[in-house]
Amino acid sequence: MKKTLLITAISVLTLGVHAGDWGKAPVPAKAPIEECLDIGGNISVGYHTDYVYHGVRFGRDSVVTDVNYGFDSVIPLTFGATYKNVIGGAPGVDHLELYLRGDIGSFAGFDTSISYTQHFFPELAGVGSAGEIGLHVSRDLGLAVFKANMLFNGNYPNSWNRGNNDNGAWFYDFGLEKSVALGGFDLVLSAGVGYSDNYWSNLQLVQSGGRSAGWNHYYVTAALPIELNCRATLVPYVSYTGAPDSWLADGVSIVPGGGTDILHGGISLSVSF
Repeated sequence: MKKTLLITAISVLTLGVHAGDWGKAPVPAKAPIEECLDIGGNISVGYHTDYVYHGVRFGRDSVVTDVNYGFDSVIPLTFGATYKNVIGGAPGVDHLELYLRGDIGSFAGFDTSISYTQHFFPELAGVGSAGEIGLHVSRDLGLAVFKANMLFNGNYPNSWNRGNNDNGAWFYDFGLEKSVALGGFDLVLSAGVGYSDNYWSNLQLVQSGGRSAGWNHYYVTAALPIELNCRATLVPYVSYTGAPDSWLADGVSIVPGGGTDILHGGISLSVSF
């Protein structure tokens, strides 16, 4: 409606110029203003029934806020901050992440990016921050999109995932994602599995018989992105996270009744600018 009014107003002004001064060249109409011009920024806020991090539930109700900005350069970069406020969790679980991600192109059909994330735990006195490097690859297989994330953590300061002998730790996530048309919307289905190599070593040493490497957990998620307008998207989702017997996340409980086999969900609102 705004575009229609704007174009009408411009047309009226142009006719006025013609009527008052026919001897001059007509003044070209200005292009209508693009209301949804995107400068690369995005802010999102969401509520989640559980704070599940790499297959382990660290808390119940949580609110997550993310702000990021992307810009084109030799390597397209995105930098941002995510704050996870865990309302019903163990003391000190709140988590701040500052991250930088760069798209480094396509290789053999795989879209590839690298990232660096600095983790902070503001409620834990005397605990510093730690960095994590990530390699992320994805490929459209036609029937679904394959995604893989490989994270290397050098020396995490927390007792639950510092790594044996502080030699570093890896975490791998492999999954498939597919969009399915559903009543005018696109239902996004995803499933995957996580593998831990020393990532949760101290946590498992205490609760899972000393295992520090192996399959970590699996997950199945259904999300329904709803485009409210050209800037805002609402995304409700439901997810199931589990770990069979002998998997690393099996039996790990950070909160009372935490366990594995977690049915959880939430909703988030994302706005671009």
